[in-house]
Amino acid sequence: MSLIEKTMKMKNWAVVGATTKKNRYGHKIVKKLNKNNYNVFPVNPKFEEVNGLKCYPDLSSIEAQIDVVDMVVNPKHGIKVIKEINKLGIKYVWLQPGTRSQEIRDYAAENEIEIVEDCIYARL
Repeated sequence: MSLIEKTMKMKNWAVVGATTKKNRYGHKIVKKLNKNNYNVFPVNPKFEEVNGLKCYPDLSSIEAQIDVVDMVVNPKHGIKVIKEINKLGIKYVWLQPGTRSQEIRDYAAENEIEIVEDCIYARL
């Protein structure tokens, strides 16, 4: 089973960079994951809710165990997020197009975090 298949079987997904702007992937991904019966935890300190779901200021604020983090943020913010992911012991991350950097890849590799560089929106 590929890493893509393995992570897509997991049910608790956090979307870092979730937004209320309906034309942005940070909104579309939350909506599509939710529609496909995933437990979705939007993360963005700017919003109280996204697509009818409670929005969390950061990953540490989520009480549930997160299986996969989908990052929809600029790589300069992503490095801070990947460090929080490591601190929380989350082992699977999807990097959407536009969120990737060598610094994030290197940090993930050094900390045994498995990365999927793909678009979950296109996969569902």
